[in-house]
Amino acid sequence: MINVIASIHIKEGRLSEFIEIFKFNIPNVLQEEGCLDYVPTIDILTGLPPQKLDRDVVTIIEKWDSVEALQAHMSAPHMLAYRERVKDFVEKISLKILKEA
Repeated sequence: MINVIASIHIKEGRLSEFIEIFKFNIPNVLQEEGCLDYVPTIDILTGLPPQKLDRDVVTIIEKWDSVEALQAHMSAPHMLAYRERVKDFVEKISLKILKEA
């Protein structure tokens, strides 16, 4: 199993629109072979150090059976359509792909 932490930096003022489009696609992703979990999250203020709060970032927490399942996800037709719909909202994306230590 692998874990993916995807940080998507959204243009200012576009977060709600982005989340709406993202959530519409979640059922498609959860039906993909090898997808175990796929959840969008946003920062909350806790006051705990050393937290860095960023209100324009959506962090996607994903779990996949394998790297191959993740690779198939990246080229799935619904993901290509989703990326086209959100391309004007996104400033940058970073990925961390992790396995249990």
